Amino acid sequence: MKKQSLKTLREKLQKKDQELVKLLNERTQLSLEVGRTKNSQGKEIYDPSQEGKVYEYLREISEGPLPEHDLINIFREIISSSRSLQETTTVAYLGPEASFCYLAAQSHFGKSTLYHAQTRVSEVFDEVERGRIAWGVVPVENSLEGSVKMTLDRLIATPLTIRAEIFLRVSHCLISRCTTMEEIKRVYSHPQALAQCQGWLKNNLPDSRLIEVDSTVAAAERVLKDRKGGAIGSSRAATTYGLRIVAEGIEDSPSNTTRFFVIGKGQSARTGNDKTSVLFAAAHVPGSLYQALGPFAKEGINLTRIESYPTRDRIGKYLFFVDFVGHRDEKKIKKCLAAMEGITTLFKVLGSYPRGEEP
Repeated sequence: MKKQSLKTLREKLQKKDQELVKLLNERTQLSLEVGRTKNSQGKEIYDPSQEGKVYEYLREISEGPLPEHDLINIFREIISSSRSLQETTTVAYLGPEASFCYLAAQSHFGKSTLYHAQTRVSEVFDEVERGRIAWGVVPVENSLEGSVKMTLDRLIATPLTIRAEIFLRVSHCLISRCTTMEEIKRVYSHPQALAQCQGWLKNNLPDSRLIEVDSTVAAAERVLKDRKGGAIGSSRAATTYGLRIVAEGIEDSPSNTTRFFVIGKGQSARTGNDKTSVLFAAAHVPGSLYQALGPFAKEGINLTRIESYPTRDRIGKYLFFVDFVGHRDEKKIKKCLAAMEGITTLFKVLGSYPRGEEP
């Protein structure tokens, strides 16, 4: 094959760019028509189930060489932009900006979204429950440190449902005004971030004082005023606050991942690749937990998570959070849930939602 000149290749790229711009505008026009139809039918503009189907379809039709992950990221912003033209999408998250929760929210909703930082998980729930903000993003569990108690607390009584899940690979950096680790005498961060890096800190900064703050971003803000301070946070936090990255990838496990829930009103439709989350309480008698979980085995349903959670009113009394594969509208799931409801003392479906992409 004859080698093409750089000028010829650039001319071909320009032609493709022209075609792409034309197609993107045509796609946007179609999405506006979809938005008008949804409005006339009283349907939500943001539909996690439909967006999940779009991403799955893109994976099926792509033949490369564009990596699948990059393809999805590109289309996420296309969809986010189109959605913003239909209506303003508002999202509450555990902030402030540059927090890992913000990064997770943006990785799901895209940049053409209006984000509202909240100082506590409870405030995220409050804003969405009261209808001031349409959607919320909250952390639910970390692969190293386990579940986020504040989120589980609110899921017990909230009228909101889980509408989607997000997985974020968490990579921590040591950021500072200092140029070397030897200068750092104090390390600030959220308790979970400190715990996730405890081995690295012990080996590299054994004499530094560890100081807990409300968030990784709050840690970066403290370092701005402390010439001998360092913070554990994201590379985004370093960029946002003009700090140096002294060390990268300092988390003790390379698979450090946090799972987040998108919470909102209503229900997510079935996609064919879904999860369901429930909570229940069993009678305080022998064999009650075995009986409560029996319907899962009978219907051949795969559990992905089960966790006991102590209730506040009585020592030795527990709630159980369970995640499993499938959607509440599937026939065998319906049978399972109906059976469980009949043999438990408390039962609540927290939501069925598209399965998130695990890193």
